[in-house]
Amino acid sequence: MSFLANATGAKSRFQRRHSVPVTVVLAALALALIVLAAVFPTWWTGQSPLETDAAAVLQPPSSAHFFGTDQSGRDVFSRVIHGARYSLFVGFGATVIALSLGVLIGVGAALAPKVLAAGLSRAIDVLMAFPEFLLALLVIAIVGTGEASIPIAVALAALPAYARVARSETLVVVEAGYIRAARSLGVSPVAVLAKHVVPNILGPLLVMATIGVGTAIVTAAGLSFLGLGPQPPTPEWGIILSEGRNFLATAWWIALFPGLAIVATVISVSTVGRYLRSVNEVRIS
Repeated sequence: MSFLANATGAKSRFQRRHSVPVTVVLAALALALIVLAAVFPTWWTGQSPLETDAAAVLQPPSSAHFFGTDQSGRDVFSRVIHGARYSLFVGFGATVIALSLGVLIGVGAALAPKVLAAGLSRAIDVLMAFPEFLLALLVIAIVGTGEASIPIAVALAALPAYARVARSETLVVVEAGYIRAARSLGVSPVAVLAKHVVPNILGPLLVMATIGVGTAIVTAAGLSFLGLGPQPPTPEWGIILSEGRNFLATAWWIALFPGLAIVATVISVSTVGRYLRSVNEVRIS
C-alpha cells in the first residue's frame, strides 16, 4: 500500500510539474494568431491599409470598419493587421541578431586572453548600465533614421544583456568535468567549443530571447512613435499610435487598437517565455 501511495504521489507531482497552465495555452494561441496575421494579412482583411476615403473620415468602429477609420479615411483594422508584419519582423529579427552577436562576444569574453577578456567584460558592464531604449536612440543617432535602422538599433541595444549571460554561462560550462575530459582526450579547442560549450549555453539564452522579443517589439514601436523609423503612411503599430495621439478626444480608436495589439503581443510572448524559463529551471534542478 505504501508503495502504491508513493507511486501515486510521484505521478501526481510529475503531472503538476509538467502540466501547462491555461494562461500559457491562451498566450500561445494568441501569439499564433498574431503570427498568422503578420504572415497572411489578407486572410483577415481584404481592405488596403493605404487606401484613403474622404467620405469615411474618423468613423467609429462598426460592421464596415471593425476598428473604425483614421483621419484620412483608412481602415484601422487593416492597418493594425498589416502592421503586425513589421513589428514581428523587427522583434524576432533583432532578437536573432542580438542573440548571435551576444553568444559570440560573451564566449569571447570568457575564453579570450585575460587582457582582452577583461576589456570585453568591462565594456559589457558599462553598456548594461544604460537602458535599452537609450542605447537604441544612440545607435539611431549614429546610423541615421529609417526603416532599416530600427532592427539594427534594437539588436545592438539588446546585445549587452545576451553577451553578459553568454559569458557567465560559458565560465560555468568550461569548468565542467566532461569539458576537462574532452581536453584530456586531445579534442581540439574548436571542436570542444562547437560541440560542447555553445550547445550547453544556448538553453538559457533561447529562453531569454523568447522574453526579449516582447522588449524588442516595444522598443521598435517606441522608436517609430518618435518618427525615427518608417514614415507615414506605412502601416506600423508605433506610427499608428503616433498618428492617433492627436485625436484621442474625438477618435480614441485610432490609438487604442494598435496599443492593444502591442500589449497583447508583448504579454503573449512574455507569458510563453516565462513558462519556458520555469521549465528550463526545473529541468536543470
